[in-house]
Amino acid sequence: MSALRNPVHETRYVVNMPEAGDFDFWREQARGLVQAGVPPERVAWAEPGGDGDLFARGEGAPAPLSAAPPVRANKRFVALAKNAILHSDPERFALLYRLLWRLQRSPRIMEDKADPEIRRIEELDKNVRRDSHKMHAFVRFRLVEDDGEGGEHYVAWFEPEHHILRANAGFFVRRFANMKWAILTPAGSLHWDGEVLSEGPPAQRSDAPGGDPMEDLWRGYYASIFNPARLKIGAMLKEMPKKYWKNMPETVLIPGLVAGAQRRESDMVAAGTLEMGERPETLAAIGAAIHACRQCPIGLLGNHAVMGEGPQDAVLMIVGEQPGDQEDLAGRPFVGPAGQLLDRHLERAGIDRGTAYVTNAVKHFKYTLRGKRRLHQSPTAKEIDICRWWVESERALVQPKLVLAMGASAARVMLGKTVSISRARGVPIALEDGSELWVTAHPSYLLRLEGAAREEQARLFDADLDAVKARLEELSA
Repeated sequence: MSALRNPVHETRYVVNMPEAGDFDFWREQARGLVQAGVPPERVAWAEPGGDGDLFARGEGAPAPLSAAPPVRANKRFVALAKNAILHSDPERFALLYRLLWRLQRSPRIMEDKADPEIRRIEELDKNVRRDSHKMHAFVRFRLVEDDGEGGEHYVAWFEPEHHILRANAGFFVRRFANMKWAILTPAGSLHWDGEVLSEGPPAQRSDAPGGDPMEDLWRGYYASIFNPARLKIGAMLKEMPKKYWKNMPETVLIPGLVAGAQRRESDMVAAGTLEMGERPETLAAIGAAIHACRQCPIGLLGNHAVMGEGPQDAVLMIVGEQPGDQEDLAGRPFVGPAGQLLDRHLERAGIDRGTAYVTNAVKHFKYTLRGKRRLHQSPTAKEIDICRWWVESERALVQPKLVLAMGASAARVMLGKTVSISRARGVPIALEDGSELWVTAHPSYLLRLEGAAREEQARLFDADLDAVKARLEELSA
């Protein structure tokens, strides 16, 4: 007697995706197919625009099996899938369904780093995150003189490799909330009028303006900060591939700046302003190097360099201004009154300081003597900029996802420019490596206040820490 044949295991189902990166739709369809017992080899996932009904089968989609258990998918799979589905690989839907199918029988399969399908989904996720990072870094808005309503409007052209436009809309709305802008791409467009975000059709490069007077100022600034002593052409091209150059006004300067780098480096050596050279490869090496650093006058005051402390894989990096008198004596950051106040506020917010990497913008204590007392002095912008090398080196090794900059000095060391704390606080600022910067006041500022003013600033400080705590929870979900 021949075995009974299950029609579900014989019929091929075709799922037509309505949009390229619609994770919610894919998840709904995948759950139904899993519960109906349809194996991956019987499902074809079609890119948007495919012909046919949702399921290309005469009697329609199969109903879930009566005893079908709930579909299982762990957090790691969901996090990777949400990004991987934005990839341009047409096989991504099928790959995700195969993994979801396997998860029902092997719940821990996502822990197998050697599995080729796990490695593939991780690769898709990485490619999408990198494409998003490039979009954040390389979109350049150009001014259109009149938006039709007597105001300014800005337009940018970008060519993403993957379906990331909608996923990154929130970043540009937050970053350029006060501008009216449009981002045009071959796959679609985004339009922000200052209040409402809308989507538009695909565009062509000719739809974007060719330039505006502000670009001359930007090119002048770019040329002034170009540092020939730190020029590594291979690394530069890796981070800024040439395919993006045609849409970026500053890149026209790069060939000339590179050609003149050797002469400019010689001039810097003669002037004594050459930067430190190769970055240290470990935190311990940074700690040893900053003790010998004499690049600015602060290191000549008879004090001790104070290195950052905390886990090297910390998700959160906290940056203050500089060591104080007690930090200089103890050789540790934030152990004095400001550090004790910070600890209380971190505990209230539910942030474990022991899991954060804590450091300072400037590594030596700047002070002036008054009798036997060493009185704090704020570092200058130039001194902060010199010490920025060390903070960047720490961040390159720790690779935090969030950075909390406390005070104007910390904000400057992270951004390379002075910002207003009151204007910058409360919203994330995207950094070039894909991490987020949050700015708040320094705890020592609270200590200098009294009465109602101190209570108000403490409330704002707590609100900033609460926002950071909430973002940390989102990142760990």
